[in-house]
This record gives sequence, C-alpha cells and structure tokens, in this order.
Amino acid sequence: MADIICVIGNKGGTGKTTLSHMLCQGLGLVGQRSVCVLTDTCRDPLNPLNRRYLTADARSHEALTKVIDKIRSLKSWLGVIDGGGNRSEMDRKLYGLADLVLLPFRDSHEDIRTVTRDLELFPRAYAVPTQWPTNAWQYETAEKAVDEFLAQYRERILEPVHALSASKLLLQKNIPATFPTPLANACRGVAHQVLDLLQIKIDDDIPENVISPLIHTAQVQAQTQPQPHSQSISGAIHNIAGTSAAT
Repeated sequence: MADIICVIGNKGGTGKTTLSHMLCQGLGLVGQRSVCVLTDTCRDPLNPLNRRYLTADARSHEALTKVIDKIRSLKSWLGVIDGGGNRSEMDRKLYGLADLVLLPFRDSHEDIRTVTRDLELFPRAYAVPTQWPTNAWQYETAEKAVDEFLAQYRERILEPVHALSASKLLLQKNIPATFPTPLANACRGVAHQVLDLLQIKIDDDIPENVISPLIHTAQVQAQTQPQPHSQSISGAIHNIAGTSAAT
C-alpha cells in the first residue's frame, strides 16, 4: 500500500506547491514512483509530460477521495498531496490521513510564527525551511531566527531547501526535458530526507536520462487521453494500477 505525504500549512506563500513538485521530481530521480496531487482550486493542472512523476487533479472533495483511494491501492508508490494555503479545515483532514506531513516555511518572522502554531497543532508533522537564503549573512540571520523561536522543535525541522530560481520551471504547465543540475540535486536532497523519514531504502540514483518505463507510459497516456476534471486519476493512475497488477 502506498504512503501518503501531505504538504500543508495555514499560511499561503510558503512554497508548498514548489516543495511538492521538487519532492516528486527528486523521488523520480532516485527511482521512486510518485504522484503529485493538486487540491488548490486557484491553480490549474500541470502537464505530466517530461516529469519524473505523475500529476493528479483532485480539486473537488469527490476527486480527492478517489485519488487517495487509488494511490493507496498501488504498491511501492508515494502520493504527495499539495494542500494549498489558508485552508485550516483541509489541513486537518489531510493530516488525519497522511503517513508523513511536511510544513514548509520561509525565513520571515510571520512564517516562523505560523509554522510554530502548526507544529503545535500537528504533533506528527515536520517543518521544512524553504526558499532558504544562500547569502551567508542572510543565512546566518535566518538560522538565528529559527534557533530563537523554534528551538524546542529542532528535532522536527528538516534540512533547508535553498532558494533556486530554476525551481519555477517545475510549476510551468509544460516543462523542459532536462533541468539545471543544481535543481536536480536539490530535488534529490528533498527526496532523500523524506525517504529517510519513511524508512524507505533505495538503490543509487538513476541517471538523469533514464525514466521508468511505467511512469513514461502513464505520462504518454495522460497526455494523449485527457480526462474530465473529476476523473483525472482514472486516466493516469488507473493505467498504472492495471500495469502494476500485471507486474
């Protein structure tokens, strides 16, 4: 049965969507199959072509239930649910069904105050510093703020995901076939942290130019056979389920 990872948090603009896609891309790069699930009604679905993962549209309650049930039925897959921002009720729902919860936050004091409340509210969750500064002075300032306000949660704070302008490429509807090396390495880094938390062992990284035939086939099917909004999981994921059952 697949594990479900939920990326949530009460504040918008913390990098939940970027982190979700970086995580899925990184999982694909290290040989772990995954699905990135859209729940934010303010965003549009992204084309899965050239991604190392599948995408699923679950912007309605009915679609989300179907998507989660289908992902749960798949062996050796991971579902990554992008929870969106400013949706407390959705956060609580996703927290209740998740195997792992991530709370991204940036280095602003507002983000740190919000993630402090979220860490209290969701005791199984881990905080992820995102879009973290790379400038030495800014990095030191950010780390001091974390030490000051989040000291009691240090064991639940993952390694930072540094700011990369190239990460915006993952949020384009159609993405290039290859990514800059720093972005690929950052995606791998996020994936390794999550796999360690889930205690999932993987082999060495797959070369950049290799894509799992199973994911590639599903991507092509999803691209050539678009599905209605509420049935998006039945397009890409249904094909995977059928293939997985046969292997």
